[in-house]
Amino acid sequence: MILHNVQSGEGAPLILLHGLFGAAKNLGVIARGLAPQRRVIAMDLRNHGESGHGLPMDFATMAADVAESCAALGVARADVAGHSLGGKTAMMLALMRPEMVARLAVLDIAPVPYTHGYDAYVAAMRGIALTPELTRAAAEAALAPVVAQAPMRAFLLNNLVLGGQPRWRLGLPEIAAAMPDLLGWAPPAGARFTGPALFLRGGLSDYVTPSARPAILGLFPAAVQQTIEGASHWLHADKPAEVVAALKEFFSP
Repeated sequence: MILHNVQSGEGAPLILLHGLFGAAKNLGVIARGLAPQRRVIAMDLRNHGESGHGLPMDFATMAADVAESCAALGVARADVAGHSLGGKTAMMLALMRPEMVARLAVLDIAPVPYTHGYDAYVAAMRGIALTPELTRAAAEAALAPVVAQAPMRAFLLNNLVLGGQPRWRLGLPEIAAAMPDLLGWAPPAGARFTGPALFLRGGLSDYVTPSARPAILGLFPAAVQQTIEGASHWLHADKPAEVVAALKEFFSP
């Protein structure tokens, strides 16, 4: 699948990949921070943003989407950074197509399976009646019993297009069907990425624990790990200046 993308800046290419329920525009703070020195290409993963919907949605397929999209853009080799779902996709790309990835930055995710899914969030979104009279307030009220935190409701509702016939930008049926793949992790047998790799975690997040270190170094032996103190899983939203500074240092020429 050729992915929708948003580009900014000029120079050596740098691919940005967002997390679950996100879109290229959600990484705007990173793109703006890096664009003065780089050609930043932020992509909408399949079933997200303005990209197409479809199955399968395993990480090998999503990494292949990124590779195909890079080829369409004339990008043979790039630095790659991804957050959460995008981080796993970036890792898979580096393992499957190491010749394409110069340097890899992974934001608050590890190359391990996870158990905390978002099935209830997907079900709540799918349960909203998409009638012409739907308002954002009504949609938020429908999500509130399941999605307790207001910032998360606002994040999810960024994907709702109102006016005329409302629709979700997200491929919700596809995401629901793919949730076991999205929680899992199955790298190619024997694959390793030996290039520079940065694993950036939020100090308040439990997504990257010390127990993940052997898995990280087993697949990415040159990996360095860094913590952004005071940041949650959405570290680029909590501490944007610190995240941009860390990425600029890592991706410096």
